[in-house]
Amino acid sequence: MTIDEKLAVLTDAAKYDASCASSGSNRKGTRTGSTSVSGICHSWSSDGRCISLLKILLSNVCLYDCAYCINRRSNDLPRTSFSVPEVVSLTMDFYRRNYIEGLFLSSAVFGPPDRVMEQMVTIARRLRQEEGFGGYIHLKAIPGASLELMRQAGLFADRVSVNIELPSEASLQQLAPEKTKADIITPMAFLGNSIRDNRAERRQNRRAPAFAPGGHSTQLIVGASPESDFQIVRLGESLYQRFALNRVYYSAFIPVNRYDSRLQQVEMPPLLREHRLYQADWLLRNYGYRADELLSEQQPDLDVILDPKAMWAVRNFHVFPMDVNRADYASILRVPGIGVTSARRIVSARRFQALTLEDLAKLGVVLKRARYFIVAAGRLIDRLPSSAEHVRRILEKEEKTVHAEQLTLPF
Repeated sequence: MTIDEKLAVLTDAAKYDASCASSGSNRKGTRTGSTSVSGICHSWSSDGRCISLLKILLSNVCLYDCAYCINRRSNDLPRTSFSVPEVVSLTMDFYRRNYIEGLFLSSAVFGPPDRVMEQMVTIARRLRQEEGFGGYIHLKAIPGASLELMRQAGLFADRVSVNIELPSEASLQQLAPEKTKADIITPMAFLGNSIRDNRAERRQNRRAPAFAPGGHSTQLIVGASPESDFQIVRLGESLYQRFALNRVYYSAFIPVNRYDSRLQQVEMPPLLREHRLYQADWLLRNYGYRADELLSEQQPDLDVILDPKAMWAVRNFHVFPMDVNRADYASILRVPGIGVTSARRIVSARRFQALTLEDLAKLGVVLKRARYFIVAAGRLIDRLPSSAEHVRRILEKEEKTVHAEQLTLPF
């Protein structure tokens, strides 16, 4: 194959990996590609720029036969691999043409895990040391590779991530029998501990070399196996707590291998479910919710119509209405229509005067959603609904109206 033919095959093969993110990276003193914030293909950086990267597989030749994967060995498809110099050359050529700001590199397991990981680390090392490349590099760790190679990857890459793939060990054994839980959890734990230790060291010595300054993340496939939303959200919570992950990415299962009896049979990717899981994940990371507050064994799945925050508020309607002039910050965050920024503004502004409903609108509160859950300056927006079920019906009606309006937009 020519280099262009390889590129077509291996960029297409990489499109199913969603575990990318914009991450801060500031590598001073490098000659080429230096950016204060670099990130991923068609995403947003922290300063609001749309940024891109070359997202490819080193190889789509795979020894494994994972049921959900398009690149599994039993599939009949074009197979090819890049060499180390080809990936280095492509990355630098694309950067010089201003096509990209970084590289996301993953690979199928075409040989012993150490051999695959060693080639990926060599690519990152050559880009940094020989080409002086200062842009974003994200390496996907190969399960089963040595921890020494993980250490080297963290020294050259901004982010190193390990895909957990499935929500339970039982599903992993059924759908990806060549992989083991230990091969995934061991490098994940190593990366988390190494990143924490390095950040502590750099607080004492700013000249210490950075280790994966963009942190680490993982990807979890949703819908290929029978686990409930409760199991998935609880797993995400555990990963954040145990391994200091930056993000858990939820990827709706795409039925690329439709006739594998081991898989859940779905006609379309469960995109709404993926969206709800991202919303629940956001509440865990930024709003102080726990998994067992959002879901339980008795109520194991997220709501189809209401977002998780509204769902929690309806189920806990007894804690409302909440007086925004008296409630603490954590409680105010629980009100639908009040986000982190508006909650901080409320806590700051109410020190000087009692806030009215008009003040709340100026502070960014979405009164259309918050109106059923708050009191300001002793005043309700209007008469509160008499029950949680009444509120639920109102919110569902509003959500359906919004969805109908979106469907009729001319663009």
